[in-house]
Amino acid sequence: MLDVEERAGIDGVVAPGFEAVRERFADLLAAEGGDLDVQVAAYHRGEKVVDLWAGPDTTAESLMGIYSASKGVAHLVVALLVQDGVVDLDRPVSHYWPRFGVEGKRDLLVRELLAHQAGLVGAVDGFAVEELADDRVVADRLGTQRPFWRPGRATGYHALVMAALSGEVVRRATGRTVQEHFTERLRLPLGLDLHLGLPEAQDHRFLSAQPMTTTPERLRELAEVATAPDSLSGIAFNRHHPYHREVWELPNIPVIRSRGPASLGGVGTARGLAKLYSAVASPVDGADPLLDPTTAAAFGQVQSAGVDLVLRQPKAWAVGFHASAETYPVLGAGAFGHSGAGGQQALVDPRHELSYALLRRRPAFPAQIDKDHLRLLDALVTAARRA
Repeated sequence: MLDVEERAGIDGVVAPGFEAVRERFADLLAAEGGDLDVQVAAYHRGEKVVDLWAGPDTTAESLMGIYSASKGVAHLVVALLVQDGVVDLDRPVSHYWPRFGVEGKRDLLVRELLAHQAGLVGAVDGFAVEELADDRVVADRLGTQRPFWRPGRATGYHALVMAALSGEVVRRATGRTVQEHFTERLRLPLGLDLHLGLPEAQDHRFLSAQPMTTTPERLRELAEVATAPDSLSGIAFNRHHPYHREVWELPNIPVIRSRGPASLGGVGTARGLAKLYSAVASPVDGADPLLDPTTAAAFGQVQSAGVDLVLRQPKAWAVGFHASAETYPVLGAGAFGHSGAGGQQALVDPRHELSYALLRRRPAFPAQIDKDHLRLLDALVTAARRA
C-alpha cells in the first residue's frame, strides 16, 4: 500500500495502481467545500486496496451511522442461513411465521418479502422512536396488518422496517436474532469494526450525523419532491407519526445506536463494511468466501424491477439488496449491496472480486449521490481490470 500524500486533507493509503480512486475522492471533497467528514474503502481479491478518510473530525477509527446499509448487513445473515438450508427463499413467510399469513399475505414468499413486495411499508399509526428501535415490536405490529397493496404484485421500499420483517423470519427459523447471528458469524470472526447494537464502551468513537446543508435551491428541490405525511411515502418514512424524527437524525439517538435495529441502526467504519462485502465473494484473511457462487448469484439476481411505489422512481431490487449494476453500470452483472440515507454505500461485485464502501457524516442531496459513487467505482473497476 502507498501512503497518500497530503492533499485536500486526505489521510490513508491506496495500493499501487489504484491512485485514480484517491483523485476521484479528492474531487468529491472539493465539490463539498473541503470540510466533509467521510471515509472510503475498497478490497480487491480479498486484499484492501483503498483506505482513505478526510474531514476535521474523522479518523480511520471514527464510527458513523450506516442507515439502510444495515439492511445489507442483515441480509447477508439471511444469505448464510439460506446457504445452510435453514431458510428457503421459495417457502412462504407464513411457513416460518404463521401469524404473518393473514390479510392476504399467506402465500408471500421469503424472496418476495426480501424484495420489498409485501406491502407493509409502515404501521398505520406510525412508530415512536423507541418502537422503531425494537425489531420485535415492529414485526409484531406489521405481521398482522393489512398490506397497502396486493403482496407480490408491486414493490415499494420498506425503508424503516424491512429487516425487522426478515429478521423475524430468522428468529423464528433459528431462535436467534439477526443481531446475534451477525455478531457470532460475521463481526467477531472477521474482526469487523461494524455493529448492530453499539456497545456503550465504544460510543465515544461515534460521530453524530450533521444536518444536510440547505440552500434556497435545495429547499426548492425538496419542496418539489415532498409528499404528504400520510401518503405511502410518508408512512414508509414514518412522517405521519406525531413525534417522528427525520431519517438523518436516527443514529444520533442513543436507543437506536445501542439496540441496532437491523433496518437502520448499524454503526461502523467504511473499512468494516468493505471487508464484510469482500468476504462475501473472496478469501479474506485466509478464510474461504462466505457465500458459494450459487448463493451469491441467487441474492444478486434481480427479483423485481419497475416503478417503486414509495420512492416514486424506477428501481431494480435483488433479493434483499439493491441490484447495484443497474445503478452503476461499470459493475459486473450480479453485483449487489445496499445504500444508506444521505450517501452511504456498500456493495460487492463478485465478477471483479471487488468491494466498496463509503460513509459520510453530512447527508447529501440528492440523497444517494450516485454520480459521485459512479466516478469512484469507475476508477476502482478500471484499476482492478488492469491489475
